[in-house]
Amino acid sequence: MNPEEVEFLGEKQLISIIPTFNSSTIHLVSGDIGPFRASLPVNVPLWVAVNLKQQRKCKIQPPDWMDVEQLELLKEAEKASRNFVKMPSEHYMIEGKLLLSIATDDIARADEVRTIIKDIWDIRMAKLRSSVNTLITGKSYGNVDNLTIMEINSMRPLIPHAMDQIHRMKMERPRFSTPSQSTSLGLLNSSTVISTFK
Repeated sequence: MNPEEVEFLGEKQLISIIPTFNSSTIHLVSGDIGPFRASLPVNVPLWVAVNLKQQRKCKIQPPDWMDVEQLELLKEAEKASRNFVKMPSEHYMIEGKLLLSIATDDIARADEVRTIIKDIWDIRMAKLRSSVNTLITGKSYGNVDNLTIMEINSMRPLIPHAMDQIHRMKMERPRFSTPSQSTSLGLLNSSTVISTFK
C-alpha cells in the first residue's frame, strides 16, 4: 500500500460539518450522505468536508481530539511510555494535514495543534526506528502495538529488505564460524602425534 492509498483510506473518516446550504440526501457508491440543512450539523466523509469547505459551503467541526490540551497530554504520555500509545484516530496525521491546510479558521489555536501533531509524529517515528533497529540487531521481534497505518507504511519499504539481508547473513554464519573446542582439540592431538614420530 502506497502513501496515496493510505491517504485515500483516511479521507473516508467521518467528520462533522455545519453546512450553509440546503440539499436532499446525496447518494454515493460508498453510501448516502445528508440531507443537508443550513446550520444543522451533519456527519460526512472527510473528503466531502474538504470539498465543501473549499467551496465555502460549510464550517468544519474539528474532531474532539484536535484540542491543544488533549494533544499536550497525548504528547506527554507518548514521551513517558516506552511503548506506542493508542492514538485517538487511526488516521490522525491525514486528518490533521487536511484540516489544518483548509480549515485553520475553524480550528482553535491551529498553529499549536499543527506543532503538537508534528511533535507526536516525530516521537513515534523515533520509537519506530528504535524498534526496527532492535529487530535488525538480533532480537526476534520489535514492539509495534498501536501503530497507525501511515506509520506502518512509512517503514514498509525498509523492513522486508532488512529482514531478507538478516536471514541471508544467518544462513551464511555456519560457513564462517570459528572451529569448535572439540575440533580444536582434535587438531591439537593429531599435531602432537605427528611431532612425536619426527
